[in-house]
Formats: sequence, structure tokens, C-alpha cells
Amino acid sequence: MSVANRAAITRALDFSKLSSTFIRTFSTSSPSTSSSNPNASAASSSIKRRKKKKNLFEVVQFLPKWGVGYHVAKAHWDEISYQITKINLYKNGNHGKAWGIAHKDGMPIAEAPKKISGVHKRCWRYIARLSNHESIPTTTKSIESNPSAEVQTS
Repeated sequence: MSVANRAAITRALDFSKLSSTFIRTFSTSSPSTSSSNPNASAASSSIKRRKKKKNLFEVVQFLPKWGVGYHVAKAHWDEISYQITKINLYKNGNHGKAWGIAHKDGMPIAEAPKKISGVHKRCWRYIARLSNHESIPTTTKSIESNPSAEVQTS
């Protein structure tokens, strides 16, 4: 008799565990909360993340010659920028050292390049308006004033 009672109790406990988990799943995903505030689920699923800023090497890696000759500045600098003259990269390409000529309002502060400090900090940006792009030199023909006059005099 004790075996039969034990089996009945086990079945009853299994049923209570099943029913409690069944009720729990329906209570947590209640549609009444989403119908009262439809923007709550959309806001939680599409949380805007802040874009990770770039260090100096991540900014210049896609520029020709790793940005040598281009202007870069820290994001919080308004008037100061550097024209990169030399870059010494480490093996992985994300770290290294850089040298450049400091510029203020587009005019060079000093003639000699100096080591750029804070190249690994994530606050660098490329300044397109100050960079001199090495364009293909155009061949302009010198136009003489009177080429036919020279032919006539000779």
C-alpha cells in the first residue's frame, strides 16, 4: 500500500510542477502589458548604442599612405590640427607612433614635425577641408602670344 501511495503522490507532484511552470510561462508573457504600452517593447528591442570613436590609426588606415600629408584633429579641438608627416605602426596596425606638423586655423605653428601625443585615445577625426589631396598634375600648355609671328620672322 505504501508503494501505491508513493506513486500517487509522485504523479500529483509531477502534475503540480507541470501546472506551475505552465502557468508561470503564460503569466510572464502576458499580452495585456504590450497592448497597454506598445512602444515599450519596441524601445527595449531597438536601444540606440553610441558609436565607438576611433583612435588616430583607425582614422587614417583607409587614407592613401596611411594618412601621410592629411590633416587630423582630436574631436574637442576647434582650431588645432596635425598634418601627418610620419607613422610608425606596430605589427597589428592599431597601435604605433605618429609625427606631424601642428596647425592652428590652417596655418602651421612650427616648421619641424613633432611627435603627436594621445594617438591611442578614441577621439580623432579626419579634416577633409585642410588636407591637400595629391591630385594628378595637369599638363597646361604654355600658350605663346603669336607663334605664327615667330615663324614669319625666321
